[in-house]
Amino acid sequence: MSNLTPPTKKRLGYFSRLLDDVPAGERYRLVTEQIVHAEALGFDSAWVAQHHFHENEGGLPSPLVFLAHVAQRAQRIRLGTGVVTLTMENAIRVAEDTAVLDLLSGGRLEIGLGTGGTAESFEAFGVASQDRGAVYGRNLEVLRAAWRGDALQGGVRVYPTAAHLLQRVWQATFSVEGGQRAGAAGEGLMLSRTQPRPAATPDLSLSDIQNPIIDAYLAALPAGQAPRILGSRTLFVADRREDALRWAETGLRRLAVRHAKPVAGPFPRVDPAAPLEALIKAYDVHLGTPDEVIASLQADTALARTTDLVFQVHSIDPPHAAILRSLELTARHVAPVLGWSAPGTTTAPVAAPAAISELQPA
Repeated sequence: MSNLTPPTKKRLGYFSRLLDDVPAGERYRLVTEQIVHAEALGFDSAWVAQHHFHENEGGLPSPLVFLAHVAQRAQRIRLGTGVVTLTMENAIRVAEDTAVLDLLSGGRLEIGLGTGGTAESFEAFGVASQDRGAVYGRNLEVLRAAWRGDALQGGVRVYPTAAHLLQRVWQATFSVEGGQRAGAAGEGLMLSRTQPRPAATPDLSLSDIQNPIIDAYLAALPAGQAPRILGSRTLFVADRREDALRWAETGLRRLAVRHAKPVAGPFPRVDPAAPLEALIKAYDVHLGTPDEVIASLQADTALARTTDLVFQVHSIDPPHAAILRSLELTARHVAPVLGWSAPGTTTAPVAAPAAISELQPA
């Protein structure tokens, strides 16, 4: 068991599912701009999700291709996958592509991995949904072996090898067992912005669910191994609370309608007609002015135990200008109170439009 606890000083990350309400190419342009803006503000990392087929769940099937593009436009910020759905991938190709991307980015790649995906996505890739855990485990072993340069079937070895990437793996999980596996492997732990509540205890807080996962992770971590715990949270910061609520009214009700359908993934089902505050609570959303979100985030005891604070605006999904402003307010007012401090930067932040309150939700 590791005798180390997460350091007081946090790292700060921005996470995107590329859900801007524009065509695919414009989504990629806007999120690139958001990441460049986050870098200028001092953020330590940027993470993108992988989703197949469902553009309303996520806009990016090829995160490594996208991050290679971003690497040429952002010079310092670390670049992470959150996550590559390894169950639906060829592990050798993932090893090759991540090795090349890490070289092209100057050694800035972080690799988040998970079993993720909808039942129909697994079917399209020829994987039985009930086998996802076993397939993930086999693929993860092949990926590790390929990075190390071990001989694979046929006696071949991956080129270029990338054994150093073994120290940059993060495993996403909803479960105590998953936390234990990540810890035993000496890898990072990725915690979700929200997750299902047990049927018997639907009112548990997100911290109530995630603190036992953190406990299991730390207990399993090899002695002397520094913990890496990423806490993802939905955070939208605005100059006025009423502006944040206006965007949440649109985004969260849209999410509730989508999750009310029979095939809606693992997240909570909430009556789309419920009061907005009920949706905010059900989806574990932090929104409002800097002082308001600081108060709600400080009450999150699981987040306090993380090494990496990683914030996303989903599923509020405000427009691009409002996202840029939220990033500014996060870096300047919110994250420093939570234990983060900006590194020295030479690039001045891009000026976000000031009149965010004049924007109207679609």
